[in-house]
Amino acid sequence: MGTLANNYIFKALDAYPYDLEETIEALTYALAYEDKNIVALGLMGRIYAEKLYDYEKAKEYYTEALAENINAFHIYPHYISVLLWNEDYDEASKLIKFALTIKGADKAVLYVCKSQLHEQKKDYKKALKTLKKAKEYTYNTDYLYVIDREKERIKGKLPKKKEEKSKKKKSKKKRK
Repeated sequence: MGTLANNYIFKALDAYPYDLEETIEALTYALAYEDKNIVALGLMGRIYAEKLYDYEKAKEYYTEALAENINAFHIYPHYISVLLWNEDYDEASKLIKFALTIKGADKAVLYVCKSQLHEQKKDYKKALKTLKKAKEYTYNTDYLYVIDREKERIKGKLPKKKEEKSKKKKSKKKRK
């Protein structure tokens, strides 16, 4: 039965995100053959989160996948994103902390998630500090670019320094 489930999972992965009807059909068959398949549960969670915006249902799928295999490191970034979108910050923080201990997990991605958590909590300095940690665990140029873009965005949210504020006040006085 595992081979048939895998065939349907490959079809679902191939169809996602461009053909959702085919993706759902293939996942339905895959889960009918193997109802605890981690990849199928994870992809179903992504569909509910990213396409249907049903974060509670997505969380159920991710929880079920992790209950089957807590070391399924590929589930954690998507699950953390759902928690951040749903503003479940305490739960996201705990999950990030745990996920960083999983062997094989992409630590750079997890530290970027942690940075986004700090950013959403408006702690921009912590977010930037966490991005430095993410850079330490980045081993490809493309993701390094992503981290640099994150850093620029967060820096843009930092309050302006006193010098810049005083310059603006002086320029306003000169105009009058």
